[in-house]
Amino acid sequence: MSDHTGPVYQARITIYPRSVKGRFRNIKYAILGVAYGVFFLLPWLRWTRATGPDQAVMFDLPERHFYLFDLVVYPQNIFWLAILLVIAALLLFFVTGVAGRVWCGYFCFQTLWTDIYLLIERLVQGERPARMRLREHGWTVARVLKLGSTHALWLAMAFWTGLTFTLYWADAPHLLSAFFEAKAPFAAYVTTFMLTATTYIFAGIAREQVCTYMCPYARFQSVMFDRDTLIVSYDRHRGEGERGRHKVTRDLKGQEARQQAGHGDCIDCGYCVQVCPTGIDIRNGLQVECIHCALCVDACNGIMRNLGWAEGLIRYTSERALAGGRTRFFKFKTVGYGIALMAATFLLVSSVATRAAFDASVQQTRQPLTVVLSDGRIQNSYAIVVNNTSTHRLSLHVGVRGLNGAHVEVQPSAVMDLLPEASRTVYVKLRYPARANDPKRIPFSFELTPEGRHAPAPLILPTQFYTR
Repeated sequence: MSDHTGPVYQARITIYPRSVKGRFRNIKYAILGVAYGVFFLLPWLRWTRATGPDQAVMFDLPERHFYLFDLVVYPQNIFWLAILLVIAALLLFFVTGVAGRVWCGYFCFQTLWTDIYLLIERLVQGERPARMRLREHGWTVARVLKLGSTHALWLAMAFWTGLTFTLYWADAPHLLSAFFEAKAPFAAYVTTFMLTATTYIFAGIAREQVCTYMCPYARFQSVMFDRDTLIVSYDRHRGEGERGRHKVTRDLKGQEARQQAGHGDCIDCGYCVQVCPTGIDIRNGLQVECIHCALCVDACNGIMRNLGWAEGLIRYTSERALAGGRTRFFKFKTVGYGIALMAATFLLVSSVATRAAFDASVQQTRQPLTVVLSDGRIQNSYAIVVNNTSTHRLSLHVGVRGLNGAHVEVQPSAVMDLLPEASRTVYVKLRYPARANDPKRIPFSFELTPEGRHAPAPLILPTQFYTR
């Protein structure tokens, strides 16, 4: 048994990220602006259609219609979602293999919302030293007011996020009005509450704990890395020299003096640690907590510029480049991911672009499978479900191909009218004078033929007729 008597779990160390300016910080702000603009404004974007709502993006669950601009997705198009998930997985593998965790550092929802929450905290409570002093001075009136304001703004942001997500599932202006008049569906309130609570907890309270302990991607992403993967790295050889890093002193101001003394370019200012949103020291090497946001690169480059030294002590590079080699981006793994990604994307785009104006399915009645009529003919019954996936009215004729001599009876009519985006079921009875040498099952097809000029091509539905 172990003699260890210390605490089993380490207490959380509060992180106070310092602000930083630089190229990667600007890139993050740009992505943040685009992502927030798309998410918060899209429900309010109007879109003119022949039928359906005038909302550009809307997921109409009661009608099972999902509107994406001019594209209307139906439940039978679920395989598009499967392809889309495959594309997302392949894209993640491809990007991670080439550029590391750029998804985590720039595009992940947790990163985007935590960035805004940190910005709110900084605006209300001040820069890192002010926030640390506020916590150290106990529960003063100023602390209560600033903490209260911070959490109030966080909750407002979380509520706005949750409500915006809910607005995607109905007509946004109508639902917004009904929401505040207490007339919205109960599901709208539950959804908004759940999104408000999770946003507030994850982005405001848990923050880096989500990336470190809850996100599975942080755990398995390392298996997609290799020596050529770009990672945020500290150039230990340049920064440490032979005798390690050293602060700037009277005798160690210039690079030449530092090199003669055996010290590298790292002046041990700690700025790279202070700006890190997960609180790690990148100089300790690649760590599971690092989300590759590159804010430490901006911090270090700023220090290097102030000293008049070359940037890049901390930079995006690969293990092979750090060892003096050349990074290879075109490898069997990345090329394979790229080919698979392009193939899946082509499959999805071609499937969407070539979707028919209508689709249908046929189901044979099994109880009973066959009926022997008084005149000796055999009767089989079928149900045909037709979906008009276009925004135009359709008129279809139901016919039979490959079963000569059969009598066709369609209920309610052999010619059906379909409203835009509507579905309809027709029932067909086939009566066939089967002969003794006929096989047990005769393959044939139903033919659905659109009527009118510029009509789409007929749809063939293969099935079979049972003679006994």
